Amino acid sequence: MNLPNAITVSRLFLTAVFVAAVGFRTTTGFTIALITFSVAAATDWLDGYLARKLGMVTPLGKLLDPLADKILVCAAFVYFSAQPVGGYHCPVWVSSLIIAREFLVTGLRQIAVEAGQVLAADRLGKWKTTFQLTFCITGLVWLTFSSMSDPGSIGGMLRDWAHPKAWLMPVSLWTAVALTMISGTNYVWGSRKLLVQSK
Repeated sequence: MNLPNAITVSRLFLTAVFVAAVGFRTTTGFTIALITFSVAAATDWLDGYLARKLGMVTPLGKLLDPLADKILVCAAFVYFSAQPVGGYHCPVWVSSLIIAREFLVTGLRQIAVEAGQVLAADRLGKWKTTFQLTFCITGLVWLTFSSMSDPGSIGGMLRDWAHPKAWLMPVSLWTAVALTMISGTNYVWGSRKLLVQSK
């Protein structure tokens, strides 16, 4: 359990705090959820950077890092499908597609492990995660600052930036959906030899 892996594990604890906080559906709860989710999203970059910088890339880290990402993102999308954000509702089928893709890739990784290989996250998958996190953070920013009435304040500006009728929320969501499907297809295609061998 080196430093990068410890940071990855901390993301799981931050996810638990996020789930508990967002469930209160109050400004305080949304604020805590926004902070914990944002910190957890930042650790996704930090653990990978440190692992490469310090030469601590391990098979465990390659498995834990995407797993922690999946749990964080899936928890947020389940919430946004159940709770509309300012009238903007994340369709249930979108969350189902995202979760199904994550289960698929996790299964492929398990097959790879049993074959003595590690199926690491690819670049397209990282972009998919980036747009998913952007959508989730934008939604949390709106939930946190939507009650702000002063348009000149920082909170008011963040509210306008994250408004569900603005461009960022729908663009990040549908780009994430497209990348989810494309990257999932790429994983299956790249693992076709493993799937044939596992029969």
